[in-house]
Amino acid sequence: MVILDAEQVLHVLPFLSVTTGVVVLFVGKALNQRLAALRKYNIPEPVTGGLLFSVAFWVVYLISGVKVDFELTARDILLVYFFTVIGINAHVSDLARGGKPLAVLLAVTVAFMFAGNLAGVGAASLLGLDPSVGLLAASVSMTGGHGTAIAWAPVIADTHGVANAVEIGIVCATMGLVLASLAGGPVARFLIQRNRLKAPADQLYDVGVPVEAQHPQIDYFSFLRAILAIHIAGMIGIMAHRGLESMGIKMPLFLPCLAAGILLTNLLLRVFPSGVWPSRTAALALIAEVSLGVFLAMSLMSMKLWTLVDLAGPLSVLLALQLVLAVFFAIYICFRALGRSYDAAVVTAGFIGFGLGATPTAMANMTAVTQRHGPSHVAFLIVPLVGAFFIDIANALVIRLFLAAL
Repeated sequence: MVILDAEQVLHVLPFLSVTTGVVVLFVGKALNQRLAALRKYNIPEPVTGGLLFSVAFWVVYLISGVKVDFELTARDILLVYFFTVIGINAHVSDLARGGKPLAVLLAVTVAFMFAGNLAGVGAASLLGLDPSVGLLAASVSMTGGHGTAIAWAPVIADTHGVANAVEIGIVCATMGLVLASLAGGPVARFLIQRNRLKAPADQLYDVGVPVEAQHPQIDYFSFLRAILAIHIAGMIGIMAHRGLESMGIKMPLFLPCLAAGILLTNLLLRVFPSGVWPSRTAALALIAEVSLGVFLAMSLMSMKLWTLVDLAGPLSVLLALQLVLAVFFAIYICFRALGRSYDAAVVTAGFIGFGLGATPTAMANMTAVTQRHGPSHVAFLIVPLVGAFFIDIANALVIRLFLAAL
């Protein structure tokens, strides 16, 4: 289950990687139960455990020189499970409600990308760095995440002579996950308390059910029915993903699976009586939260912190600038533009999640908030659509525009 190669890299194979992720989640839950401050500021349990373990693996490297490298294929399957459940839980009424907020969130996010890039380029120039480094530390890696950073870094290296552009992009994307995980919950809590917001009365089960809620017993057939629904939607999503790839259209696998879940739910609930096709059931909520929790725990525990040390200096300034800007946009622009409601407060946690980190981080932030304060169906619908699809397209255009101007 582990292989130590000649370069002192300890390769952890998939089975043990998932097992470690579950242990990390248990540790994070135990710490959150013991430390009131973590619960108070809505710090997700996988973030607590994941950061602790990533620091532990860094210490192992400092002492022994051994680098721990996890095989994360199973982690990505869990992400597909999670977003497929989000689709299955989406009803037509939610889609109607989500139209305007989705457009508003997209507009705010595009404005944030422009502001972040301008601030990053300007700060990099003042620090004596190539301006393109500021772009790397802004929408390329923060909003774009690891995939966008890896895709654009070679272009920046070739056109602007930044030899370590790939390393810079990966470092910024990694730290963005951490900053997003730590900032989203506290900002949402601040907005909820300051504006005395409450979740709408809703007894249906969804991701982020309050921890104090009374959970009905999940029986054999309800759980099996939920698994079957996820797999049916997943198979349709996988076939759609392959078809789109054959046409040259690239997107994350979980997005067509999300769409398949939405389509099936809103077709089948009209045809079959209630109970045949599961939607917003306790079993689906359980599967979604376990999938997301283990996914994020594995993502954070597998961070290679030893790669960050040599690039820490000026990048700390650039990352701090992006954090301040994201919090400002969340409180004073995103929350207000979305109507100052409870849903708007939950969305701000998601906005910080994908603005600084990635869509799964956004979902974990919102889950931590809704577990404490109540569900928000609109937030869990519009945030993944904006964060996982529309933003990738908009970000590519924004990056091209800035690179052409530098």
